[in-house]
Amino acid sequence: MIPQNFEYSSPNNLNEALALLADGNAKVLAGGMSLIPLMKLRLAAPEHLVDLGRVADLKSIREEGGSIRIGATATHYDIESSPLVRGKCPLLAEAASNIGDVQVRNMGTIGGSIAHADPAADYPASLLALEAQVRIASAKGERTVTIEQFLVDALTTALEPGEIVREIIVPVEPANAGVSYQKMVQPASGFAIVGAAVRVRKSGGKVAFARVGVTGLAAKAFRAARVEKLLEGTSGSAADVQKAAAVVSDGADANSDLHASASYRQQMAKVYTARALTQALSRAS
Repeated sequence: MIPQNFEYSSPNNLNEALALLADGNAKVLAGGMSLIPLMKLRLAAPEHLVDLGRVADLKSIREEGGSIRIGATATHYDIESSPLVRGKCPLLAEAASNIGDVQVRNMGTIGGSIAHADPAADYPASLLALEAQVRIASAKGERTVTIEQFLVDALTTALEPGEIVREIIVPVEPANAGVSYQKMVQPASGFAIVGAAVRVRKSGGKVAFARVGVTGLAAKAFRAARVEKLLEGTSGSAADVQKAAAVVSDGADANSDLHASASYRQQMAKVYTARALTQALSRAS
């Protein structure tokens, strides 16, 4: 199908973009991986599109103050191939490399992905495990929220009319950390039926630190705090991993659709969480 008619703007800088978005009626176009198909099906019919592709301020990936700051229009390929991200935040690079296919990774952006807030997207699990922050900008100013505050529900975020994601802020990972992102792939789309992102650090033969993010299981991605608490303080043995992974779906209202029932997702969440924990522990020095 053909989209309805719309006005198109391609601003040269961030201030121009924010001014165009100030009335709250325009729709942002980043990579277009979700919006364009919706427009072609006429499930979305924005009157005005503001294309961020020429806004250089939103493309950067840089290290600053012990954190890595990733511009909203950095593509998945930019992130998976960045020496800075691969070396200092390998979990995010690993997640990016698992998104969709080559064409999607060359066009899709991290800001567009998290703003769309698909329950089965890959980034949210990793960003939750990384305890990331999201910097939001509008013509009125800027604010920064945690990724947990940003992700409100399925396809719903904390963005207000006129606001855009400016950058995502993630920590520089210590050299002794172990990370892993494991997912059960929906073959047609590449989305996660379930996915688990893990960061761990060991000290004195014990797991001193664990962070676990889960995607695909519920209406939005979430931190599996009970898994983290069960693993911390243990030796990280196979039995410890299985015990911790077993509670990953506790309290979650699991999704059910044509790809997987709720009970199947709950079981697979345990399996893939255990795999991610095992690999992350094996990588931790």
